[in-house]
Amino acid sequence: MHTRWRLLIASLVFLGWFGTAQGASPQQANHNILVIGDSLSAEYGIRRDSGWVQIVQQRLRDEGLGYTMRNASISGDTTSGGLSRMPAALEQHSPAIVIIELGSNDALRGLPLDMTRDNLARMIGMAEDAGARVLLVGMQIPPNYGRPYSEQFRNLFIQLAEERDTRFVPFLLKGVALDRTLFLDDGLHPNEAAQPVIADNVWAELKPMVTAR
Repeated sequence: MHTRWRLLIASLVFLGWFGTAQGASPQQANHNILVIGDSLSAEYGIRRDSGWVQIVQQRLRDEGLGYTMRNASISGDTTSGGLSRMPAALEQHSPAIVIIELGSNDALRGLPLDMTRDNLARMIGMAEDAGARVLLVGMQIPPNYGRPYSEQFRNLFIQLAEERDTRFVPFLLKGVALDRTLFLDDGLHPNEAAQPVIADNVWAELKPMVTAR
């Protein structure tokens, strides 16, 4: 009897492992959403856990969607910095979805737009090669940086999203950018009151990705 029980248990263990291995891919089993961003996603100047990433996390919980936000954003980061960090972040979190929110600091430094575009394209490729879907976040800068540069900067996100067929947030700061009461004293970084608006902008494009069957 003892031997028969051991054989039965061994068979059940094998069948359970085999069913898991055959029935679900690592991506299906993994529900991490990796955010690679800059200060706009890193809760710069506001209370911890009050930023848009945490608000989206709460919405995921409230709707029972089972995804976990993994915030790898760093204040001051550029697309070059994000590109260099991407491999380690992908390996650490094995995300099902990657949200790329970078580029503003490139523009503030007047960096070549071709470089920004190339860095973002490479990040998208890395994420897709790792089996993740991508949500690209568009950014804009004021026209005082020069109208041609500002328009080209805005358009590079639109064109890249179309070319790579990624889900796309047209402008992270929609509903925020023109309201000075929604910014910190530096006039650059959104305050806590702005975070739910930013979360709405991201959620509008992220929700279809996490509810798709």
